[in-house]
Amino acid sequence: MAHNVTLLPGDGIGPEVTSAMRKCVDATGVDINWEVLEVGEHSMKEHGTPMPDHVLDSIRKNKVAIKGPIVTPVGTGFRSVNVLLRQELDLFACVRPSKCYEGTKTKADKVDIVLFRENTEDLYAGIEFEQGSDECLKIIKEINGIQKRQIKDDAGISIKPISISATKRIVKAACEYAIKNNRKKVTIVHKANIMKYTDGLFLKEGMEIMKAYEDKLIIRECIVDNLCMQLVQRPDHFDVLVMPNLYGDLVSDLCAGLVGGLGIAPGANIGDEVALFEPVHGSAPKYAGQDKCNPTATLLSAVLMLRHLRETDAADRLEAAVQAVLKEGKHVTYDLKEDREDSSAATTTQMGDAICEKLK
Repeated sequence: MAHNVTLLPGDGIGPEVTSAMRKCVDATGVDINWEVLEVGEHSMKEHGTPMPDHVLDSIRKNKVAIKGPIVTPVGTGFRSVNVLLRQELDLFACVRPSKCYEGTKTKADKVDIVLFRENTEDLYAGIEFEQGSDECLKIIKEINGIQKRQIKDDAGISIKPISISATKRIVKAACEYAIKNNRKKVTIVHKANIMKYTDGLFLKEGMEIMKAYEDKLIIRECIVDNLCMQLVQRPDHFDVLVMPNLYGDLVSDLCAGLVGGLGIAPGANIGDEVALFEPVHGSAPKYAGQDKCNPTATLLSAVLMLRHLRETDAADRLEAAVQAVLKEGKHVTYDLKEDREDSSAATTTQMGDAICEKLK
């Protein structure tokens, strides 16, 4: 059966890593109709918006999409397309596996962690008020009128919403994933000792949901700063992690660092109707067009996509092919070499071709 998939090449190195990914996925023999559309900077030039409506329509129609990295301007410019996609499509679960593969520069052995990050709320909800604006000053005045602790007049404001409904569905998703994938332990991560009405709610409601899984899973809770320390000291003690949005962004990068960096880190954004897959790393515009960047994160994101499409055999074969090329260390990009100046380093295209060869 053919699958219709929206492909968003993205910015910077995105077109190169997604090209390698597409070639490898096609080499598995799975029949995919790729609907290729532009977002980000390319779309901004053509359509005056980084996220035109027809892209969202395509993803809603096809139900599955995979994308390359998309630039997010720092401080100015258009808002994050990544955040917009998650919010518009209600992709409430950001799933980020971190797994050791032989041949990568890992900081620890036997790491195999899957992080569930709530995607729609917290400080990433995008509810912000610019310093000095009428709206911001009005909010500051209102808040200062109802509490003793005063906010300075020259402050900017971001709102941190955490709801019962969003908490319940992300914790349930993490527990269901753990059971389906033969995981043993789920840890809920928070800062409830300080933020009692937001993280406190996340912990309380999350633990209530987790009670239903106590006969099948080991259930734990951990304060986020303590978690970071423990991940460095003994990452093999963790299995599935579930946490609010901001912590998920930070901790997933820490986990990626343990297994070799963002070049190895895949990601999935899952909702009730739609699934979007993407590498965790950025668009690296200074390397655009050089055909030298590591496609592994995008390829492993495609592995997640194939499993979502229930093409389990193809997913397993693609992951095994990636793992074999990494282990051999011959046809890999410069960042995967012992010496980053190694002249034998493969291009993005060559590494993709070597993986395709393993699939024959």
